[in-house]
Amino acid sequence: MDTQKWVQQQVMTLIENSLDFKEQAFYQALQDTLTEQFKRIDQLQGEIDGRSWNTANW
Repeated sequence: MDTQKWVQQQVMTLIENSLDFKEQAFYQALQDTLTEQFKRIDQLQGEIDGRSWNTANW
């Protein structure tokens, strides 16, 4: 299973099992932060790939 999907599933489970609104808000903020981090990782991997194929930098 993809790491991102697994982490999101785990956080969703925490949100669903949490009875306290503060905990739910915390886990939702965690979910948003993780989504942003995974997006940045994907962008940086694309940048690394693009730079490695740039023949001007060889």
